[in-house]
Amino acid sequence: MTAGTVLSPLSVALREGTRDEHETAERSGFVELLLSGRLDRAAYADLAAQQLVVYTALEAAGSRLEDDGNLVFSELVRVPAIEQDLAHLYGAHWRAEIRVLPATQVYADRLAQAAVSLPRYAAHAYTRYLGDLSGGQIIKRMLQRHYGFVSDGIAFYDFPQIHKLKPFKDVYRERLDALPLDDEARAVVVEEARLAFRLNADVFGELGAAHVR
Repeated sequence: MTAGTVLSPLSVALREGTRDEHETAERSGFVELLLSGRLDRAAYADLAAQQLVVYTALEAAGSRLEDDGNLVFSELVRVPAIEQDLAHLYGAHWRAEIRVLPATQVYADRLAQAAVSLPRYAAHAYTRYLGDLSGGQIIKRMLQRHYGFVSDGIAFYDFPQIHKLKPFKDVYRERLDALPLDDEARAVVVEEARLAFRLNADVFGELGAAHVR
């Protein structure tokens, strides 16, 4: 960086730096078919099972960080909601019913490594939580429209402790932008976020192989 150069906010660098990977994940055949109503509840239930593994790893990573950069919010915790969804989708013995896809385990293993690095944790938290608060709300409406969900089974997409999503997202981005990161650390955040989207796309690929006929 040359003298006088003004860096864009980290949240902007993340949005722009991950645009291609984000679009690739969104265009997954599994995602498109699920959101158009051409799959079934079993496909969504399998997705929810993978989400449990991912968020268990992400939230464990956040709890182990010595310096979380003020990015860990109790309002965002998803694991209890996913467990509630799985009990509705699979029944009382859901833990014995769900399976963990290989790509999901790879993703979770990477998240476990993020616990030792604030830049890497920030990248994964950004891709998951801001996605849930944004595009996740569209997914919720599509699931309600096509698969008959009302609230049971899709608690993952509800944030009852957050009364207005946009102001909360603004605060989250402000926290990201305030992280005291040098150029090298900022680059790590963006590259790790790209990886996060690719790992997510890999999970969608395996889900598609299992459910798309």
